[in-house]
Amino acid sequence: MDATAATTEQQQETLIDQSLYLEVGIHIGTKVKTPGMKRFIYKVREDSLYLLNLNTIDQRIKLAAKTLARYDPKDIIVTASRIYSVAAATKFAEITGTKLLTGRVMPGIFTNPNRKDFTEPEILLISDNRNERQAVKEANKTNIPIIALCDTDNWIKFVDLVIPCNNKGRRSLALIYFLLSREFMKEKGLIKTNEEFQYKISDFEAKVEMKAR
Repeated sequence: MDATAATTEQQQETLIDQSLYLEVGIHIGTKVKTPGMKRFIYKVREDSLYLLNLNTIDQRIKLAAKTLARYDPKDIIVTASRIYSVAAATKFAEITGTKLLTGRVMPGIFTNPNRKDFTEPEILLISDNRNERQAVKEANKTNIPIIALCDTDNWIKFVDLVIPCNNKGRRSLALIYFLLSREFMKEKGLIKTNEEFQYKISDFEAKVEMKAR
């Protein structure tokens, strides 16, 4: 049995059909495993890539959306630094009304009131705590809770809620932020059913230009 190891009943309770999780490679990690991510790994493939547990991914996305929904959107900041995460996080911020920080997070943005861009979020959603480590450091200094998308090679120090996932793939990130957006809206009572969510997964994908041959 592969990463979908679950009963039929469990599969029906997931946020989306598990075949789609597999299709976008949400569970495919790297060839590196950090100690903190070990418990989220299902197995290692023949090509040495670590595979993450799909049921855990699904449960953590649910929990993350539920946690974020406890806060006022204006008090939530999502960070993104890679092109694929920027596209997905931008759409998430647009739909949910949360704040977005893209690219490099400057030292002091959460800790120095004298900065013009100083802000005091109540919670952070990090797309990749390796590339966005300054945001993690700033949040840790001021006791801001951190939810982070973490691949098998991510260190999870200072992260309060880990969403184990492929946080580098275009389609994987699009699906993650699609689900976070939809579940956030449901938890807020802004929509009641999945069908009321008027967005497609492709809306969260970075546009890839086709080069002429």
